[in-house]
Amino acid sequence: MAGEDAAVASPMMEDKLRIEMLGAGQEVGRSCCVISFKGFTVVCDAGVHPAYTGLSALPFLDGQDWTLTYIMEKTNFKEGRGKVYMTHPTKAIYRFLMSDFVRISNAGSDRMLFDEAEMLASWRQIEAVDYHQEVIIGGALRFTPYHAGHVLGACMFMLEIAGIRVLYTGDYSREEDRHLVQAEVPPVRPDVLICESTYGTQSLEPRLDKEMRFTSLIHTIINRGGRVLLPVFVLGRAQELLLLLDEYWEAHPELHSIPIYYASSLARKCISIYQTYIHTMNHHIRARFNRRDNPFVFKHVSNLRSLDKFEDKGPCVMMASPGFMQNGISRELLERWAPDKRNGVIVNGYSVEGTMARDILSDPEEIMGLSGQRIPRRMSVDYISFSAHVDYTQNSRFIDEVKAKHIVLVHGEVKNMSGLRAALQSRYNDRDDDVKIYMPRNCDPLFLAFRADRTAKVIGHLADKPPLTDKPIDGLLVAKDFSYTVLAPQDLGEFTGLGTNTILQRQRVALRVGWELVRWHLEGMYGSIQDGVDLEGVRTLRIMNVVDIKQPHAHELLLEWVASISNDMVADSAIALLLSIDSSPAAVKVTMQNHVCAHQHEPDVHLTQQEALTALLEAHFGHVQMAEVGGHAQEEAAMESGETQIQGADAPPDEIPADAPVTDNEPTTPPLAQLLATIPGPLRAAMTIELDGEPAMIELTNMHVYALSESLRQRVERLVAMVRSTYQSLSDAFYLVPTNTTMLFQGPHSQVQPPTESTAPRKALEACP
Repeated sequence: MAGEDAAVASPMMEDKLRIEMLGAGQEVGRSCCVISFKGFTVVCDAGVHPAYTGLSALPFLDGQDWTLTYIMEKTNFKEGRGKVYMTHPTKAIYRFLMSDFVRISNAGSDRMLFDEAEMLASWRQIEAVDYHQEVIIGGALRFTPYHAGHVLGACMFMLEIAGIRVLYTGDYSREEDRHLVQAEVPPVRPDVLICESTYGTQSLEPRLDKEMRFTSLIHTIINRGGRVLLPVFVLGRAQELLLLLDEYWEAHPELHSIPIYYASSLARKCISIYQTYIHTMNHHIRARFNRRDNPFVFKHVSNLRSLDKFEDKGPCVMMASPGFMQNGISRELLERWAPDKRNGVIVNGYSVEGTMARDILSDPEEIMGLSGQRIPRRMSVDYISFSAHVDYTQNSRFIDEVKAKHIVLVHGEVKNMSGLRAALQSRYNDRDDDVKIYMPRNCDPLFLAFRADRTAKVIGHLADKPPLTDKPIDGLLVAKDFSYTVLAPQDLGEFTGLGTNTILQRQRVALRVGWELVRWHLEGMYGSIQDGVDLEGVRTLRIMNVVDIKQPHAHELLLEWVASISNDMVADSAIALLLSIDSSPAAVKVTMQNHVCAHQHEPDVHLTQQEALTALLEAHFGHVQMAEVGGHAQEEAAMESGETQIQGADAPPDEIPADAPVTDNEPTTPPLAQLLATIPGPLRAAMTIELDGEPAMIELTNMHVYALSESLRQRVERLVAMVRSTYQSLSDAFYLVPTNTTMLFQGPHSQVQPPTESTAPRKALEACP
């Protein structure tokens, strides 16, 4: 399926970042984000939906259970190269939560997803990481966790896959509370931001205001003789509220006789984790701990493992899980206390649609019990959000600070998510910022195309000398983990551990003409060639530094070259030329020059490059004039320019004709003088042409074109390039790095080994045609 605002899948899928939500796509809960790019796949989160039970609560994966333990122990995950990473507090919490999950889910059931031993095995395989620790996986994939607030151990992951950065926030909070730090803005800018949109465009009240309202409401319920139900989750806001209540009780002695209960089978274990990882919390908690005052050793809070030993008498404050009151202790107490108007329930976090926590906020007269009975609801219902999710103000400010060009909104109901998207898009439109915002649905993949810059680093011997301008660098391009390096072949083993092999190609060609005629054809085809002898004394012609042509025998030529794409092309063209020499009309013409029967023809006319350029320029512009640039030509142009200004502006009044027109325009310098004044350097030869009074000059040494008019300069450059391409030999037009290491000796010291039979070129034909 093509995702919303997404590109259609194509064969070049490796250049597209794929984001698929298997949960939390336009909904709250069961967060599961799959990110794929360049052959890497990263899964962020694997949660459950709080409003559902069984398989319907799990992320969408073809009906397969996708809890972390099941994947690690019941699939081939552990046989591959897959890894699971968590922060140290999250790993500690995982062990206790999953152990409790096994105990509850396997009670009285024959279909166990996994047992206690498998859960512990998966826990041992999890790799724990610290905040700000960069973890490198295979070079092209790396990630760094950053503080996310929300709950103990929560983190945002900055993923980098093949140079593309993705920041996955998960649930995060930008407000520092009593024990957690706020989510931090990473120091590097991501290309993609995947962030929550739980509250949409809602703005929550300040923390101090809601704390005061919260404690006052609890005090009011207790004063009327009621019980206070605070539905919470085992981890997260529960610890924040416990700190708040313990502090409030300490400041109000009249409440010391009112018990505060924390009803959860995991309460004591979770509190021990908080006591262990105090160093990950904010400065307020660390300062208390340094004073030997452990804030998580509560003075006025008691743990309650179950309701069996609970004496339900008199006022009390009960914090019970789960927070959505779908089942468990919080649901049992809700049904028990709902008929008494003295009691009260305070919903203190975000409630998902379809849960009891959301339904009771509408003040129903009755609630439905778990056994199906209708229960009158007379207890008071209040909502004070202590949710550790960002509101619109915090979320929009964080998004602005991150400065990502692609924003993917997740973990939010459709209405809230759409409102946030519209508000953000309006802000960016007002500022003319090109920012794309997406809100994909579950199982609806989103494709984002990226064109990453590719930079190659030159290392080894090639880096010893700085490269020359306009000269290519020859070396091996090594790609590893989407990073590129250029090095010399001899450095390959040292830097990469790889070896190289050189393939030397040889081709024998029958020879039916003389050696000089072969040389004449090769020079006509390739331009300049090297002529000498090799180490064995065999005469050799070297073409374009890469192909050697030897004559080991009287009627045979041997071609040698190091195999490569460019060298093979040169060798193929040389072989084709050698095979056609004996039938070439040019060869016949050359061999007939001194024959007694040779016909008289008009002499050949060979224009030089300069003559051809002159003829072409005259055909386009008319008269072409020889000139000089640089040196004294520039000085004369400057003097001429100055004299013109004096004559035009500072001439005595008696030298100005009486009938001369009066003008306000200042005197001008001739265009040719202006052009010469801009050309520096020593004196050198050039040609000058004019078109509608605009001059242009062509320097003959390097064929550089100078002109005041850009359009005229480009036109002349095209003509010069045409002549140069016509007269330039292949050796001059194409530079090939020498690959033949055999030295060719030249001069009288060379001992040329003659071929077996004489192969002198033919001087004449045996008979006239």
